[in-house]
Amino acid sequence: MHNQGLSIVTRNTQPSPPPLLAVDTAFAQPVNGISGQLSQLSLGSSGSSSSLRTPGSARRTAGAEDNDDEEEYALSDENIKVMRKLGEGSVGTVHKIEYQPTRKIMARKLMAVYPDETNHRQIMRELKLLKQCQSPYIVKYYGAYFSSDDDGQSIAICMEYCEGGSLESVYKRVAKLNAQIGEGVLGKVALAVLNGLVHLHSYRVIHRDVKPSNILVTGRGEIKLCDFGVSGELVDSIAQTFVGTSYYMAPERIQGDRYAVQSDIWSLGLTLIEVSQNQFPFPPPGHPQLSVIELLEYIIHMPVPEMDKKKFSAECCDFVRRCLIKEPSKRPTPSQLLDHPFIVKSAAKRLDLKSWIERVWGVKK
Repeated sequence: MHNQGLSIVTRNTQPSPPPLLAVDTAFAQPVNGISGQLSQLSLGSSGSSSSLRTPGSARRTAGAEDNDDEEEYALSDENIKVMRKLGEGSVGTVHKIEYQPTRKIMARKLMAVYPDETNHRQIMRELKLLKQCQSPYIVKYYGAYFSSDDDGQSIAICMEYCEGGSLESVYKRVAKLNAQIGEGVLGKVALAVLNGLVHLHSYRVIHRDVKPSNILVTGRGEIKLCDFGVSGELVDSIAQTFVGTSYYMAPERIQGDRYAVQSDIWSLGLTLIEVSQNQFPFPPPGHPQLSVIELLEYIIHMPVPEMDKKKFSAECCDFVRRCLIKEPSKRPTPSQLLDHPFIVKSAAKRLDLKSWIERVWGVKK
């Protein structure tokens, strides 16, 4: 039905490359103490793979509907069944898999890593924090393991399988139906992303790669953030490093300045405009295609895009305007935006997102 967590290249804009585990610590400078504070992991061996055994003492978020965060999964190549490919990018491949001991359906992201045991242990220590970041607004992390084959060593990250696909695949599907995603759904997307960012920030984590391909929809219509890691050290440990630049980055990040959680808010604003108009908002429609450098300069210096005032309410337009304030010190935080009238109205509005996502994909009840 979809690609989970990987970008789909369309249109004449330059899309952002697929993410690594794209998160940073709260103020964009890796905090070495995080890894040191995590307890030692038990890296068991099973054939060609070594598994992260995660304790069941991770903090639980109120409102979670199942006990996935209470379970332990002895993940390895030997006890999973690959069902089908969901997507592929420059840094990895995502498959739908079945964990055979319990027949649990998951999504597995496979990425090449350096063949260095010290790096492997560092990666696994940092991945453990993903288990602690459980929230109804964040894709569940089930565990990870290292795998070796003729092509080298890889890390396999296993996460919740979201049947509805990414917001990117959803809006492109809607566009093929000659339709657009309405304000009600946009409000629920904004609400879910803000709640996810607030939760991550409570762990001193910045997502760093909020965009439509990293917002997933479950079969129940739940909206969740995906594709985040813990620190720059984890990102630097991936062998196939990030090539290119994400065009969803806030101006302060493009310019290499210090940044904080407000940088994710800029990315949310761009995401909402893109989803509302079925195309990336920079440059505006009808503008000549730009090179990478020209596009980044355009984002920094030219006026920000706006929501269509003829189609969307004043509250919605103002919310996005606040997200796209170029001066980061004046841009609101996720917590502050939860009190914005557009979000308050969206939270109070009842919307059957389960039926909506079924209609999008033509699923018969």
